[in-house]
Amino acid sequence: MDLTDGTVPLVRGELDRALAVYEPSGLIGVSCIAQGSDSLFADAVLAAGGRLVVVIPSRDYRQAKVKPDHAETFDRLLDAADEALVMPHANRQAYEAANAVLLERADRLVAVWNMQPPTGKGGGTADVVHEARAAGVPVDVVWPDGASRRA
Repeated sequence: MDLTDGTVPLVRGELDRALAVYEPSGLIGVSCIAQGSDSLFADAVLAAGGRLVVVIPSRDYRQAKVKPDHAETFDRLLDAADEALVMPHANRQAYEAANAVLLERADRLVAVWNMQPPTGKGGGTADVVHEARAAGVPVDVVWPDGASRRA
C-alpha cells in the first residue's frame, strides 16, 4: 500500500509483462483491490482482457478502510469485477480470511513484494507468500529494480 510514486509505473509495467503470457480468455485475477499493488494488479488483469474476482476483507471495508484518495479506484474495480466475495469479519482476521480465499482460488500467486519478512500482524504480503509456498502454489514475485516503499 505504500509504494512510492516512482515505483507505481515500474510495478505496473512488470505486472503487464507478467500477465501478457496468459490468454485473455483464461486469465482470472483475484484481488482484494486495496490501495497500491492490489489495485495495480486488478487494473493489469483488466487491461490484459482478463476477468476480475474481488475479495473484500469485511462488510464495512469500504466505509472503514478505503481512504478518499482510493475510493474512486476501489469503486471502479469493484464495478468491473465479474464476482465479489465479502468476508464476514471486521477485525485483523478479515485480511487472513481474504488471503485464504485468494489462495484457494489461485493457480499462481503474483506478489508485489520487497522480500521483507512478515510483520507478525498477519494478513500481509509476506504472510500470503509464505502460505502460498507452503500450499504448493507457485509464486511470482514482482519487485523491479528501483522500486521502493514509503517509510
